[in-house]
Amino acid sequence: MSTLVSEPFQALSLKSVFSASGIKGKRVTALSPQGNALTDFIQTAIAEKPDIDSPFGVLDLGVVMGLLEKWTTKLPTVRPFYAVKCNPNLSLIGALAALGTSFDCASKAEIEAILSLGVSPDRIIYANPCKSESHIEYAATVGVNVTTYDSKDEVEKIRKCHPTCELLLRIRPPQESGARTSLGLKYGALPEEVPELLSVAHAAGLKVTGVSFHIGSGGGDAQAYKGAISAAKSVFDMASLLGMPRMRVLDIGGGFTSGPEFDVAAMQINAAIQGSFENKEELVVIGEPGRYFAETAFTLATKVIGKRLPSRACHSPAPRNLRTLFAGIPKPTLPPCLDQPAIHLTLF
Repeated sequence: MSTLVSEPFQALSLKSVFSASGIKGKRVTALSPQGNALTDFIQTAIAEKPDIDSPFGVLDLGVVMGLLEKWTTKLPTVRPFYAVKCNPNLSLIGALAALGTSFDCASKAEIEAILSLGVSPDRIIYANPCKSESHIEYAATVGVNVTTYDSKDEVEKIRKCHPTCELLLRIRPPQESGARTSLGLKYGALPEEVPELLSVAHAAGLKVTGVSFHIGSGGGDAQAYKGAISAAKSVFDMASLLGMPRMRVLDIGGGFTSGPEFDVAAMQINAAIQGSFENKEELVVIGEPGRYFAETAFTLATKVIGKRLPSRACHSPAPRNLRTLFAGIPKPTLPPCLDQPAIHLTLF
């Protein structure tokens, strides 16, 4: 059996969330779904401590729970492993842990943070294809037994430092997705490298249990999942031809956003898995959502400590997403101008 597990989801269990590590003892306030409840809450918090200078964030647990429910509805066969690197806030990862989510860690520090919450190490994948030997040794001592690789050097390090670790071969998706952050130039084996990387790991006595990929973070073309999942299935088949044990883990990576794009991606992923893998009952599919959970769950409140307005400034509308949440800051009055170039007001 694979050493990766995922807890049963408890998306409606408020009690488990409120008592979770990282949240227990923190101020939790119920907000009305009507009106501007969140903004009103922030204004009240500022009014209670008028001397506050440091920015602070507000985590909406309702958003987190709703996103997890959406994930389990749209991608029922894909187990979410939250990408801790996206936002390691202890309240967020504590809530996700209580709700049954597992975790994608890319460093020793991230593994330590997750384990400090009482999460079992078999709910962690060490999803970094390039690790230091000391960090691999640490993973071995704490029982994190699944990791990724995409080079012969990494095979040798794992053979030396953690020979019982299960491996996922990270491949480069065959199609550029147009994502905001492309990872193809940094990680992932090319098709011509796959046979040797499988053979080297097998010869080293290591168990390669699956394949991982990442189409890029944020705004990628969901069509890229079809080619990536098909390429992963080709690696499954190649491993069988090489006489290796049957693979059973498919890691479809992260980069998901929580808007309408997620619905499109989910449709593409479900169809691609259906089309490429005939024995889905034996397949363990995991994903590594990061921004999907972190992008809309937090609101940042920050104090405006100054403003710079050149004397020849021309009125120019502020960006629509700029909101002044700190009470008592008057809206600046800008002089009209006809022929002068537009200059944006700068807030500090």
